[in-house]
Amino acid sequence: MRAEISPQLYARIGGLFYLIIIIAGGFAQFSRGNLVVSGDAAATARNIVVSESLFRIGVAGEMMTLVFAVALTVILYVLFRPVSKTLALLAAFFALVSIAIEGTSIVSFFAVLSIVKGAGYLSAFAPDQLNALAYLSLGLFEYGFGISLVFFGFCLFLYGFLIFRSGYFPKWLGVFVIIGSVCF
Repeated sequence: MRAEISPQLYARIGGLFYLIIIIAGGFAQFSRGNLVVSGDAAATARNIVVSESLFRIGVAGEMMTLVFAVALTVILYVLFRPVSKTLALLAAFFALVSIAIEGTSIVSFFAVLSIVKGAGYLSAFAPDQLNALAYLSLGLFEYGFGISLVFFGFCLFLYGFLIFRSGYFPKWLGVFVIIGSVCF
């Protein structure tokens, strides 16, 4: 006979995963924010070359947030399934689409590294062109991330509604999550 995991344990694990996502995502944003010089492709490329380890750790942080976000999506589905199986599943799909788009956008960081490290096949480009291309690649991540937030906003709206209807979370929390979803 298998023991069933309690909803409280799922909620605690989900809270821990959220904490990991916040810390890893915050570090990734912080590390990138310290390297990118707004409007200056050459200075940004120099910063990334000089602090390549910090940039790579930031990318690893981004990827770690996605791993935990997938696990958190499963936990939230399990928690909200008793409220509405259909809406919990729809929220999970929106979350997974958001995660997939963000994950695909992370590829642009690897392009940045290839460009600033001066891969041999890039010798046809002038240094200013390479810096601009690296800067463009950083911007492409931001566009992809923005698109992923649209799906995340729909996911949050559904989570807020499910929280409100659940009876085991405070209704005010559901209202705040719905309000937050509109921001995305």
